[in-house]
Amino acid sequence: MALHPHDSPDLRKARGAFFTPEAVARYVTEWAIRKPSDRVLEPSCGEAVFLLEAGARLAELGAPTGLRGHLHGAELHAHSADMARHLLHAAGHEAKIAVGDFLRSEPEAAYDAVIGNPPYVRYQAFAGETRAAAQRAALRAGVTLTSLASSWAAFTVHSALHVREGGRLGLVLPAEILTVNYAAPVREFLMKAFGRVRLVLFTERVFPGVMEDVVLLLAEGRGEGPTDHCELLQTRNGETLSVLAESDVRRWSPGGEDRWSGALLPAAAAHAYAAAVQSQDIVPLSAWGDTTLGMVTGNNKYFTLRGDDVRRLGLEEGDVVRLSPPGSRHLRGLSITATALEALDDAGSATWLFRPAGEPSKAAKRYISAGEQVGVETAYKCRVRSPWWRVPYLRPADLLLTYMNADTARLCTNIAGVHHLNSVHGVYLLPELRSLGRDLLSLASLNSVTLLGAELVGRSYGGGILKLEPREADRWPMPSPILIEGRTSQLRGVRRRVRDLLAAGRVFEASEHVDAALWGGHDHDLLTIRQSRAQLHQRRVERSRSK
Repeated sequence: MALHPHDSPDLRKARGAFFTPEAVARYVTEWAIRKPSDRVLEPSCGEAVFLLEAGARLAELGAPTGLRGHLHGAELHAHSADMARHLLHAAGHEAKIAVGDFLRSEPEAAYDAVIGNPPYVRYQAFAGETRAAAQRAALRAGVTLTSLASSWAAFTVHSALHVREGGRLGLVLPAEILTVNYAAPVREFLMKAFGRVRLVLFTERVFPGVMEDVVLLLAEGRGEGPTDHCELLQTRNGETLSVLAESDVRRWSPGGEDRWSGALLPAAAAHAYAAAVQSQDIVPLSAWGDTTLGMVTGNNKYFTLRGDDVRRLGLEEGDVVRLSPPGSRHLRGLSITATALEALDDAGSATWLFRPAGEPSKAAKRYISAGEQVGVETAYKCRVRSPWWRVPYLRPADLLLTYMNADTARLCTNIAGVHHLNSVHGVYLLPELRSLGRDLLSLASLNSVTLLGAELVGRSYGGGILKLEPREADRWPMPSPILIEGRTSQLRGVRRRVRDLLAAGRVFEASEHVDAALWGGHDHDLLTIRQSRAQLHQRRVERSRSK
């Protein structure tokens, strides 16, 4: 059968249909199907790659010819369902394929094995009644999903509800199940619902031409949970699944963490990292102070101004405040100084924020009127405050934290005393730590433990971006005040070299100098930690490349 004229690759992508390589489907199927009597369901079956493997697996186990009543599928797209029936019939298998929205079906816990590749539609395109139906489906299991959840999250929960007691769930899922906040209730549900949860991780991408990393979820013993640990396997790609052995399995416990990022670490690295962060040398960033979102203007184009703009408009000193320009490219060094700010201003960056603190000057009133003429005050953030042109105030932070990062998150000392927008976070140090932190924390934070910690507490996005929200930054491991105070002279001794390496874009080389200053290279397994940081960084980089 040929591709239907009304079904294109773009339409498949829009509904989240990424068809699974046979090697992956075979591995999941052989794990999930144990007996010739097993009943199998493939939700969102597409062209039945899992059901075809299931048919072969059941026949291998001695199931009768035809497999009547064994194979079931569900598929939203009618042509794909027709294709599935045709392919299964050609292979000698009988299957029942239901056409419709699987998430709107009533769950039937009647299957020994539920296997497949849920549709992956990001929240931006997963809206309206479709999203509402998904949220209702997850609520049947007591799982509450936010509006940020992509389609796979509800699909995973709803699929699990079709697994009979003692049965198995084998799904191909985006690797974001390990890291994103919205997946926390899904992770909790799986650990409670199944007696064993196994994850297969890949070091390479599995789907040609698709940036998204994937993992295999292999959960068994429905109704026999909870479990307090996961079983982890790691392999290169789909083709190397066949050489995995039970002896390769390692046990990993999420502990009290609400994220499963630590599952990405090899066993030796997990041990080395845990030993470091549990030592007296390391504390969370929250032990140094508070991390906050920056100011939200509602219209950066209007509120942020270049020096030339301020002079041209005739604005007075009380009408504006000094600003770290939107973005964080200029915050990749150890500090932002008044000299650096002037250089940014000379280069045309917006280093001023329009924010009259009291009565606006005549020039400011003219600028306000000009804004109203083009409807600036109608933007949501503007219209909900009074007056609309006065941005909520935040005092200058001690350090600025870059939270959208291609390489790694950075702390930058705010020597210039500038205000910041929500393109970066502000770190406000505790009074008793302010002097020490402003002097050395941005430098000391470049150590290898902290850089690996950023990969684990942050979130990896498509395009390879690492993002840290304030709550995540609170848990970011930092050198302790006691350690920094005891190694002050050593840190100051490498500051110039580190500054030069950062200017050359060699942050990871700079981190080795910081390691030596903090620990002399003798404490902690820094080589293993560096290697793991590099591996996790490379995983993100690979997501930004197309094959």
